[in-house]
Amino acid sequence: MAYQIEQKLVIGIASSALFDLSESHQIYLDSGAEEYRKYQEQNIDSILGRGVAFPFIRRFLSINKHFARQAPVEVVLFSRNSPETGLRVLRSIAHYGLDISRAAFVTGQSPYTYLPAFNASLFLSANEGDVRNALANKFPAGLVLPSRIEDDENDGELRVAFDFDGVIADDEAETVFKRNNDVEEFHAHETKHVATPHQPGPLADLFQKLAVMQRLEEKAQRRDPAYKKILRIAIITARNAPSHERVVTTLKSWGVSANETFFLGGMDKARVLAVFKPHIFFDDQLSHLKSAGGTIPMVHVPFGVANLVAPA
Repeated sequence: MAYQIEQKLVIGIASSALFDLSESHQIYLDSGAEEYRKYQEQNIDSILGRGVAFPFIRRFLSINKHFARQAPVEVVLFSRNSPETGLRVLRSIAHYGLDISRAAFVTGQSPYTYLPAFNASLFLSANEGDVRNALANKFPAGLVLPSRIEDDENDGELRVAFDFDGVIADDEAETVFKRNNDVEEFHAHETKHVATPHQPGPLADLFQKLAVMQRLEEKAQRRDPAYKKILRIAIITARNAPSHERVVTTLKSWGVSANETFFLGGMDKARVLAVFKPHIFFDDQLSHLKSAGGTIPMVHVPFGVANLVAPA
């Protein structure tokens, strides 16, 4: 029996993250909404190119193919388009065979307010204003950054990587560090509070529900030893010993864990990302969002003290 939507892991995605809309967006900027509408209607059968989040979404939806009876995941399209101008997006979704049937078209408005209605654990968009507004209203969101698209269709694995502070966990520890930019003070604080789990961060629910998907895979493998797992999760954090223990304490208190965890102690994260090759990487600091060749899909989570805007 299929899961009801309140039981599913739901990702909301804007068309700007799923497809390459750079050309049509430029028409909107240069000529306004009416010319944009005409352009989309004239090109309704022109299939849109794959966007930065496309490889991630395609693999995420493949979870349902492995668990067809439950269909535990879903993707919902959230769009600033009207239904009329959004038809090109829907036809592109059908062309690529993406199992996306639900959509919210809000005609020029920000769609993030509807995330709770669809039980979304993540909203991905290339619109920074929408992402920041979503986070400010305590909805989970990430800003998809420009990147070259690589999508090896022979690679069926889904690899998801997360920073810890300000992404999975709250920004308490980051606040301590930012106060004086003092690593020793940070380590002392985390050692003192090692037995106290962090409060959840903006993407904690996503992380925990992905862990549920992993448990489904573990059950499938116990039933059939030939079953090949598709989901791998990594935590890639600038922490190192002794502040690593509180990460473990936090995850253990939530009953979850990652397949791979890297405590880098300030080392360039790109070195590990180049090996793990995630299909998406979430970090709250733009300085960490870089990769060799610019081919790893990066998502900025502009949350917490690391993203406070200095007064003018």
